[in-house]
Amino acid sequence: MSQDINRLLMALERSMREINREVINPEIPALTIDDLRPVLHLVAKARASYLKALLDLGARVDDAQAADGELDELAKLRRAYEELASAAKALETAIQRGYLDIQVDGG
Repeated sequence: MSQDINRLLMALERSMREINREVINPEIPALTIDDLRPVLHLVAKARASYLKALLDLGARVDDAQAADGELDELAKLRRAYEELASAAKALETAIQRGYLDIQVDGG
């Protein structure tokens, strides 16, 4: 029984890879590092905005509690950063798993 499960899981993984490549690859042209730089920059800028807002808040608040509006803004920046970081990670995973074609410079 365990062999049957292993075979099924291997077939499932193979099918997932094939289907993901079939669906995702035609939507996105072959990627180069230059194509990825704007994405990396976007994530870094979101991270910087989030961290700067936290440090600015800490400098303003002292021992008092942050106002709801300040926390709302911080939460908004966190959500933006986390969403962008998650999307960048999904892109990295798609590249690692071969769902997307890559074009290496000089090749």
